[in-house]
Amino acid sequence: MVEKSARTQMIATVERAADVLLLFSRTSSRDLGVTDIAEALGLSKAAVHRILASLRSRGFIELNLETRRYRLGASSLALGLSYLESIDLRSMVIPELEALSAASMETATLSIRTGDQRMYIHQVCPAREIVMSVVIGVPYPLHSGSSSKAFLAFLGEEEIERYLHEELEALTPNTKTNVQELRENLAQIRDKGYAQSFGERQPGAASIAAPLLDHNGKPAAVISLCGPAERISNEWELCIPLLTSTAERLSRQLGFLPK
Repeated sequence: MVEKSARTQMIATVERAADVLLLFSRTSSRDLGVTDIAEALGLSKAAVHRILASLRSRGFIELNLETRRYRLGASSLALGLSYLESIDLRSMVIPELEALSAASMETATLSIRTGDQRMYIHQVCPAREIVMSVVIGVPYPLHSGSSSKAFLAFLGEEEIERYLHEELEALTPNTKTNVQELRENLAQIRDKGYAQSFGERQPGAASIAAPLLDHNGKPAAVISLCGPAERISNEWELCIPLLTSTAERLSRQLGFLPK
């Protein structure tokens, strides 16, 4: 009985230490005080002091002796980098694309960015008579189509403005090339978390796309659902939550933690 009680107490201690580390990763502040942590997690200050002392001894937390406030330490960084280096993006995403395509009965794609362009690197097509198929490995500009705009919308402000001052080519009559209109569209994409396109890259096609955000909040890749415009435009209510929930799940695996 004593042994079981000790094991239960040890598990609770580990869980509290993990909660403290996660709190540091989610806060917008660079450092936290003992009171901040105690109030956020509902712990006593004495318990927080013990947890922080243990984490400091392993290098997961550092103390600023002048302010008496704490921040993440080098061991936390090393652990995070080790996880990120172990990720095989394509292998991680492909099963999710297969599930997306099966649930929506539309084509699911994965794109990566190459400078001011992006390209498809994988697709999963549904088992139905009329499907949309994309060309793998062909670069497209970052302002044309939902996958492209899902990249552009989540870049840094300076990088977005630099791109918008370049000449914007129209791939179809529906491609957005008006800078102000495109800037407003990018703001909407950031707000909603996904982009839509009606024939902007390919006539007669429609798509929705969402970014896979890394630990810095930048798009590591983009996934999309696409199909004939007349059909998929009637399927938004099904496709949008399927796509965004998948993108959010994959982003968490890439280290992204929403503030």
